[in-house]
Amino acid sequence: MAFIITGDTHGTLDIQKLIVFFDEHENEYTADDYLIICGDVGVCGFNPDDEKETRRILRDLPVTVLFVDGNHEHHQRLNDYPVDEWMGGKVHVIESGIIHLMRGQVYDIKGMTFFTFGGAASIDRNVRIEGFDWFPEEIPTHEEYEEGLDNLEKCDYKVDYIISHTAPREVAAALGYGEDSTDEIALRRYLQQIADEADYEKWFFGHFHEDEVIEDIFYALYDELIVVE
Repeated sequence: MAFIITGDTHGTLDIQKLIVFFDEHENEYTADDYLIICGDVGVCGFNPDDEKETRRILRDLPVTVLFVDGNHEHHQRLNDYPVDEWMGGKVHVIESGIIHLMRGQVYDIKGMTFFTFGGAASIDRNVRIEGFDWFPEEIPTHEEYEEGLDNLEKCDYKVDYIISHTAPREVAAALGYGEDSTDEIALRRYLQQIADEADYEKWFFGHFHEDEVIEDIFYALYDELIVVE
């Protein structure tokens, strides 16, 4: 069993990296392996034709597709899916083999544990239309923050991996992204609290459109795909 982890795909805009990877590794992976996308996926997108093609590409991959939500999702449609339970945490099953890992959940996937927390702020929301291609739900609620802490407490704040869309405050700062003029302050500080208090091996996130490793623990992902076995 393997987990292949990568950053944003933005519908079909940045999805070619998945096609190339699985073409290069033909017959190496099955539905018992998992692709995890760190947000901005587009399975609930803003353009019906692009969404349809995005889903087709993901559906045709040999693996089970998991994702956390980013800021560039159609959050209202995403949240309209019924909440199910899968591997110990809440999910939205978009369709067979494509699953949204919800905020603040802990999953035990065949002995490997993950804490997930999607969401981020759109810096371009001033050129977007609320309810069409921008949604206030991109920023987590107080209840989601609390649920995340409660679920971490249940596992003594120990997981193998953490998956988010944006990064903890200090990690974002190390990448050159300060808190001036950002709507992510509360979210980044929340993630920083988890980074300081939890016990984990690696933390993977997207959002910043770059590939970088901080302290050999925090992985900003965009073009790269990381395989964890």
